[in-house]
Amino acid sequence: MEEMKKAAGIAAAELVKNGMLVGLGTGSTVFHFINRLIERVQEGLSIQVVSSSIRSENQAKEGGIPLADINTITAIDLTVDGADEITPEKWMIKGGGGALLREKILANTSREMVVIVDESKVVEKLGKHPLPVEILPFATHAILDKIRKLGYQGNLRQQNKDGPYVTDNGNHIYDIYFESLRDDPERDHEKLSRIPGVLETGFFFNLAGRVFIGKSDGTVDHWP
Repeated sequence: MEEMKKAAGIAAAELVKNGMLVGLGTGSTVFHFINRLIERVQEGLSIQVVSSSIRSENQAKEGGIPLADINTITAIDLTVDGADEITPEKWMIKGGGGALLREKILANTSREMVVIVDESKVVEKLGKHPLPVEILPFATHAILDKIRKLGYQGNLRQQNKDGPYVTDNGNHIYDIYFESLRDDPERDHEKLSRIPGVLETGFFFNLAGRVFIGKSDGTVDHWP
């Protein structure tokens, strides 16, 4: 599995050109992409990066990649990120790593979002994984009550035995069982987004550009 992820990450890293501002996603496949970027910077590539998570930012910083201030930029040349699931239409579920809100902001700010996955993440229809929903840590039980009354059953993500999981933004994540969702992801996203306190869902529609898929035979498929 790691070799498939590594192959996809290396392939995507070759898209990065001198002078680019690159958005870094989060997750195990992106880890390999960043490692290859570090190598390319050491070879003379001149870029800056912004990150969707503290974890990815620290990896880039420790590897010597210059960081840009996310609060001063208005556009990103290229963002590379993974996915929990992706369909042939390039609809995705993301957020297993807890960075979905920041990931969506970077994707929406980018001229192109490149997605890197191993072949197990490709599905005909979304629904193998729970849907993460990022919520404010304010009136949490009231927000969850509103979500559940719409029929969306799930669990507040926990941080081991230390209580609710906390994102880099200081928020919580509610993971919805996919059995609770309808056969209309866009409608589910719309209904959930209307609830005050719901900041973002893990549905990603019409954001992915090129997709690199690491295969078990060592090759990488490319969706243009």
